[in-house]
Amino acid sequence: MKTSTKSVSFPTREEILGFIKSAPGKVGKREIARAFSLNKEQKIDLKKVLKKMREDGDIHTKYRQFVPEKVNLPKVIVATILDPDEDGNVCAKPAAWDDKSRPPTINILPWRQGISTLVTGDRVLARLRHQEENTYQGEIIRKIGSAPEKILGIYKEIDGQGILKPTNRKIKGEYFIAKAHSLNATDNDLVRVEIIKGPKIGKRNARVLEILTSVNEHTFFSQISIADKEIPTKFSNEAVKLANAAMAAPLGNRHDLRDLPLVTVDGADAKDFDDAIFAEADTDKNNPGGWHIIVCIADVAYYVRPGDALDKDAEKRSNSVYFPDQVVPMLPEALSNGWCSLKPNQERPCIAAHLWINSRGVLVRHQFQRSLMKSHARLTYEQLQAARDGNMGTNKKLLDQIVPPLYGAYDALTRSRKSRGVLELDLAERSIIIGKKGEVEGVEEKIRYDSHKLIEEFMITANVAAAETLEKKQQPCLYRIHDEPSRDKIESLRQFLASLNIPFAKGQKICAETLNKILVKVKSTSHERLINDVVLRSQSQAEYAPENIGHFGLSLKRYCHFTSPIRRYADLVVHRALISVLNMGEGSQGEGNLDLSRLGETLSKNERRAIAAERDAVDRFCASYLSEKVGTIFNGRISGVARFGLFVTLDVLDTDGLLPLRSLTSDYFVYDATRHLISGRSTKQSYRLGDRIKVMLQESDPISGSLLLNLVNDEKEKLFTKMSVKAKNMKKNQKRIHKSKSRAGRRRNSKKLSTK
Repeated sequence: MKTSTKSVSFPTREEILGFIKSAPGKVGKREIARAFSLNKEQKIDLKKVLKKMREDGDIHTKYRQFVPEKVNLPKVIVATILDPDEDGNVCAKPAAWDDKSRPPTINILPWRQGISTLVTGDRVLARLRHQEENTYQGEIIRKIGSAPEKILGIYKEIDGQGILKPTNRKIKGEYFIAKAHSLNATDNDLVRVEIIKGPKIGKRNARVLEILTSVNEHTFFSQISIADKEIPTKFSNEAVKLANAAMAAPLGNRHDLRDLPLVTVDGADAKDFDDAIFAEADTDKNNPGGWHIIVCIADVAYYVRPGDALDKDAEKRSNSVYFPDQVVPMLPEALSNGWCSLKPNQERPCIAAHLWINSRGVLVRHQFQRSLMKSHARLTYEQLQAARDGNMGTNKKLLDQIVPPLYGAYDALTRSRKSRGVLELDLAERSIIIGKKGEVEGVEEKIRYDSHKLIEEFMITANVAAAETLEKKQQPCLYRIHDEPSRDKIESLRQFLASLNIPFAKGQKICAETLNKILVKVKSTSHERLINDVVLRSQSQAEYAPENIGHFGLSLKRYCHFTSPIRRYADLVVHRALISVLNMGEGSQGEGNLDLSRLGETLSKNERRAIAAERDAVDRFCASYLSEKVGTIFNGRISGVARFGLFVTLDVLDTDGLLPLRSLTSDYFVYDATRHLISGRSTKQSYRLGDRIKVMLQESDPISGSLLLNLVNDEKEKLFTKMSVKAKNMKKNQKRIHKSKSRAGRRRNSKKLSTK
């Protein structure tokens, strides 16, 4: 006789919604059923209730989880100012928001006292107007409280007076620091200060809380970003001891790949090599035209064990951070550039992913092995591409053996990529050229060779194989997920395309291939760069999470990060999971319960922190380079449209500056968020995202990384040209006068000498 599960009273909709709101993490049907101890029959009823709640708008689904759908805020609210969004618009959240769910977004309108006076953390009284799902427009009534009064800045001493120049571009002006409050700071010290309360009118005063570092003119830009984003830079003593004590891994039970001609391929300035590759034709008669690829990844899990000092420091950092002049590594140098780096002709432990693909590039089977390898050559992308083009160089014998199969496998993977419809955004990348003294010498556009794409496709295939292995073994996995664009963003994209007479049917199923068709349609037209930017802005952010929703951009059902454990903690977690589930020896995750939801949120947040720090440092380097070019006219492209002005990307450095709306005095300009433009009420003159314009550099502040621009029309350009010519002529005249005076002086002196 079958025993029935004990039933309990079924929860009300209010109880279910209350549980979803109060739960600390993401909530799915399983968590709700477990919380209310529901039996099998009640779980069926729960499914129906949740469906009805979705239809009624009480909840919506994200990543197969349930979250409250709507938040009804009052018409007037106290709000806290947040960091600007990706378009530079000032946002806020309800000040009393204490839920662990995501707060609604409040877009702040410019106000009479000037939005530039607001900084992150300020509290304002705002009048709200509902816009769309979980989004409000906020009109400031008055400012009622300031942000926590701690500021990062550069200490300067001018005529005996201590001055703080804030590193945050949103904080205008300077602060005065009395000698008694300076902690003996000296010129160019990076300091953190607190604001001293004083009268509203007059100079603002501050007190130094700590001196972070002493820097010189060309080396502090990265250090500012590191301090501002609070990126850890020092390893614990115990972590350093463990790294320094590391030794070569024995062969033991590992598979011996030392004689296999594996090669590493990376940038010319790379020092940490975490992957090596090999390819050969598949000899299996059942796979004609197929390939066997081997991707070897550094066995970081052998050296970094769960819970040890190295592991704790690595999790805290989450990833390496790359600046133009330095790297903040996730692991100590003894590991990142030493035992975990697959250097040429050095034996190194690895986890080898054996990948078999068919002639169409489809992954047909795979196997992971713990191995010992030796890289037979360290190649740059340029060298591999040159070998592909027939220029083998000194390694002709080796390259002649390994290069053709690598590109044969790559050609097959390219067919697979095209068939599944990967989102193909054409986004130019540039690298900053740093001189010997740390100054910016220029910017070069990164050339993207087929060798770059080859490595990318090999790594993607290995990542897919890792996710498939863990999923098949029912092992919890930290997936790399990329959700499809939200309905609101797709609707905004559709309306924007309509304004350009580009059809985009409403209500159609959105996939990467759908967006690719638009990108192909505008290729080689004046709208190409613009449409690529707008499609990019419509995308969700990629994240780490244990709930698999697939990867929209790569058009993959399952995907995780496996190929970079030296510089990404998420990859180390995947390595440990593979070691556990495949019984590959020491270094597994162990029996401890790992909270993958919490970990995924932490890693995603720290990844965004690293990206922001890298971007801010680049802005400061570029502002330093342009500081001697104030008054110069540049060509640029509008890369962002906000309520308070236009962001313009300068052609010369591919860096952004702000053209404030207040500087456009010829008319009153209205902001149109849907069409990404501002337009004049009287003149009907409009400035749209992607438009080409000319601007003059008015200010360049290397400390904050900000550029202030002025719009230049034809008349202004003629005026500036005349002024420039006049200034040059004045300099020439001054030199001519100086030379004539010098000659006259020499003649007088010679006469005096001749009379003596």
